[in-house]
Amino acid sequence: MEIDQLVEDLQRLGVREGGSLLVHASLRSLGEFPQRAQQVLAALKSALGASGTLLMPALSYKTVTQEQPIFDLNATPSCVGALSEYFRTNGDALRSMHPTHSVCAWGADAAWFVEDHLQDRTPVGPHSPFSKLREAGGYLLFLGCGLRPNTSMHGVEEEVIPPYLFGSEREYSLIFSDGTVQEKRYLPHDFSGYEQRYDRLAHLLDEGELRFGKVLRADSYLLSAKAVWEKGLEALKRDRLYFVDKITVH
Repeated sequence: MEIDQLVEDLQRLGVREGGSLLVHASLRSLGEFPQRAQQVLAALKSALGASGTLLMPALSYKTVTQEQPIFDLNATPSCVGALSEYFRTNGDALRSMHPTHSVCAWGADAAWFVEDHLQDRTPVGPHSPFSKLREAGGYLLFLGCGLRPNTSMHGVEEEVIPPYLFGSEREYSLIFSDGTVQEKRYLPHDFSGYEQRYDRLAHLLDEGELRFGKVLRADSYLLSAKAVWEKGLEALKRDRLYFVDKITVH
């Protein structure tokens, strides 16, 4: 069964029981097999065990916009892949409250990871699950999607505030699980005219901070969240445009 091979590959890469793991994934990269999302999710939970915590971004920036500024904690779908949406809708994952950059979490520390995100006014502020992963000594797993879709790096950028980062303040309507509604103003990210290049982390991290291997057919990376934050912050303080390329229009 694929699930057994998945668990073996994840453990060989460095995923450990009892750890905290935030996953970015391309299901297609793993290969074709039945019930793919279900098996991958089961393998991740098995590798982490009952004492571990699994997290996935459930971002909604494509559908919760200035024109449609309504976020429903229960109903708004994730726009960052089939595995993320399967995790959100199947099982007992909790979701953090943020209109565009929510995170779903399952496991021992799930509630702690998601409970304070509402306090932030930015996407990846100090109360976000992304930021808490560093505090927890957790890891980032990239399954077949390369290192560029690294939402945690926005938290690093928010500490330095490079010129491309923020757009204009917006007001959103937040719908909670019990149906109550709260209006809240946020400072969203912008990135207009810039391409994100978080793959450059590979040049900054030491061997023990970044591990590479295959998970089924997918080229996969496991990164220390603490190292990502520390090394990324050092690089941004040296060069505030280190993790972007300016888009040139011909």
